[in-house]
Amino acid sequence: MSALTNFYNRFAFFYPLVDIFLKPQKKKFFNEINQLPHGELLEIGVGNGSHFHLYQKHQITGIEISSAMLNTAKKHSSGNIALFQMNGEDLDFEPETFDYVVLSHVIAVAQQPEKLILQCHKVLKPGGKLLILNHFTPNNWLKYVDHAFNLCAGLFQLKSLFYIHNIKAIERFKPEKEIALKPFAYFKILMLVKS
Repeated sequence: MSALTNFYNRFAFFYPLVDIFLKPQKKKFFNEINQLPHGELLEIGVGNGSHFHLYQKHQITGIEISSAMLNTAKKHSSGNIALFQMNGEDLDFEPETFDYVVLSHVIAVAQQPEKLILQCHKVLKPGGKLLILNHFTPNNWLKYVDHAFNLCAGLFQLKSLFYIHNIKAIERFKPEKEIALKPFAYFKILMLVKS
């Protein structure tokens, strides 16, 4: 079992507190997702699944690396979401299976974000969309917070300093839409198309 899996198994008890903080961002994110045409959607890193009710029209497959998180997520799924314990950096799905892949606050905690993005590209159909909600180190005063927190970010299994352009695999996608979330544009929604 990896260090990341162990961390999230232990962290599962506290995740509802984090979920409260993330709720407004996720609501906006899923509003954007629900405007997209019906299709096969893979969510990588479903956490405790408390947001499942926000999905309105897609066929959902969800994966989670933590068994503790996954067990809680199953209670929120109402049986209409296929859930699997799996690492997003090593997906066990056939190539070109999904119309959409969703990464909600996942990419900055991935141990190998480069590999994660390559796996997303692999399982997306041609023209499929990668949908990302995450913090991105901005050019305003918040970059100093990221620099300061970066000293201990590893304890929380995340990357405080995070720039999407540092992930070369992202060049395999064409940018379609970027939404900066207020306040301060610290969190963004990115919509990218497999090219």
